[in-house]
Amino acid sequence: MNDSSPCDVLVIGAGPAGTAAATVLAQHGRSVRIVEKSTFPRYSIGESLIPYCWFTLERLGMLDAMEAAGFQKKHSVQFVNPDGRVSQPFFFEQHFDHPASTTWQVLRADFDRLLLDNARAKGVDVVEGTRVTDFIREDGRVVGVHTANGASGEFRAPLTIDCSGRGSPAVARNRWRVSDDRLKRIAIWTYYRGAVRDPGRDEGATTVAFLPEGGWFWYIPLANDLVSVGAVATSDYLFSETRDLATVFDREVARNKWIEAHLAPGTRCGAPGFDDGPLYVTSEWSYRAKQCAEDGLVLAGDALGFLDPVFSSGVLLALVGGEKVGDAAHAALEADDVSAARFADYGAEMARGVASMRSLVYAFYDPAFRMRDFIRAYPHLQGDITECLIGNVFRDFTDLFSSIDAFAGRTNAAS
Repeated sequence: MNDSSPCDVLVIGAGPAGTAAATVLAQHGRSVRIVEKSTFPRYSIGESLIPYCWFTLERLGMLDAMEAAGFQKKHSVQFVNPDGRVSQPFFFEQHFDHPASTTWQVLRADFDRLLLDNARAKGVDVVEGTRVTDFIREDGRVVGVHTANGASGEFRAPLTIDCSGRGSPAVARNRWRVSDDRLKRIAIWTYYRGAVRDPGRDEGATTVAFLPEGGWFWYIPLANDLVSVGAVATSDYLFSETRDLATVFDREVARNKWIEAHLAPGTRCGAPGFDDGPLYVTSEWSYRAKQCAEDGLVLAGDALGFLDPVFSSGVLLALVGGEKVGDAAHAALEADDVSAARFADYGAEMARGVASMRSLVYAFYDPAFRMRDFIRAYPHLQGDITECLIGNVFRDFTDLFSSIDAFAGRTNAAS
């Protein structure tokens, strides 16, 4: 397939959702073209994978490449109080006896490139450095895209999948973006070399370190003596005294003794291979799209929505969303029906999965909710919490979340 040849499906964006969707469709025997505005390698954040990513990576044929890439192995998650007290690490294998219980901390430039190389190897045509400027609509449905930059002109296909992330042209033009007012937070982050890494299997643990007023740090050890570290909180809290990023970041480091001690011997740096550092900031990020499709077009990945990253769900939801939309797209083409209604089941399933993780994120930020106290009150639900946290989010959690609501309600009333 070349730039001018027809294809069955256009995919906008070559991130995890786009490459997963394209690869699944290619595995179904479909001709697929990805249109990507950047030229790889490109920088992205979202570096900590959770166990259930393994299953989509297995389907895509990526496990050998992941093992060969030299990514930092991740066995556990731990939580740290501002005074430096560390929780007992949660090792995934204690709940989940499966190869997926060992996952990875990844440099996204390398991880995304592996996914894209794999898609190409499966027969997907990739057009990089080309920005989608608008959609082509005929007879009330999307039939392709207009493009600029590297391959100016247009591409046509019976179906387009928008996996272009937060800048989704479909979400912007249809005014589908809905922000989550309960999760209005931003992040300031950077990288360090020479920072402290815990010994043994704890070396690759994701650490969530608490800050005042519901804020927190991530501390993600990556390969080659690199650590990704970021502060997440409301903008009012972070910028209460100054908007200088370095001043704000250093102030917050001093507010958690564990983070302060771990970073003390290190040197701040930018992301390897990129000059945009050494400090990065993102705007308020939790949102969803009002709907997942229109005739001839369907959304996946961050175009469909993004959730606060405290439980590292972003890459999982992108990969699984790409896998599921790939299957749904193949079925739609088989039925010769690419209407919005055809993707209603896919959209509902993704909404349920995201809602499960969102409910845990809401609980995390609720000052009246304490996970330890909840498990003492509902010990039979500890397994459900763990299932959700490792990424098995597409099962029924009705009992869990009704119990969380009841528990938080009683705690709020008592206070």
